[in-house]
Amino acid sequence: MRTGLQLAIIAAISLTAAGLTYLVKGPPTRSHHCDPATRKADEICLSEITNPIGILWVDARSRAAWQKNGLPEAILWNLDPAEDMQAFEANNAEKIATAQKVIIYCGDENCGVSRQVAERIRKLDLGPQVLVLNGGWRALKEAGRVKD
Repeated sequence: MRTGLQLAIIAAISLTAAGLTYLVKGPPTRSHHCDPATRKADEICLSEITNPIGILWVDARSRAAWQKNGLPEAILWNLDPAEDMQAFEANNAEKIATAQKVIIYCGDENCGVSRQVAERIRKLDLGPQVLVLNGGWRALKEAGRVKD
């Protein structure tokens, strides 16, 4: 019985302290931070994009997400089995060939679809540098580039 009472007291003190911290400091900050020194070689931080001219944005999320809140200038290229991969290649090859950089983003910083789409675009060997946006759509949203 004493162990249960001690556990209840410890839990009450912990919850009270956590509640007071939340009231004083506010909710935790969950913003995305991209450090150019620690990012992968095929990634780019949004802060590193100083000149948007010549950039082709590729949205690797679902068609519904792209239509709802993708970048206005972004093309769709995802790995959904219901989509036609050959149509993506045929419809976007000219845009990719004329771009200086192709930057791919998907739902969040842990989304592996961006890398897979990047590999497919690199295999086309059309010339531009192909990069993955570190932080994905979340980084764009926090920078005010898209609406949710």
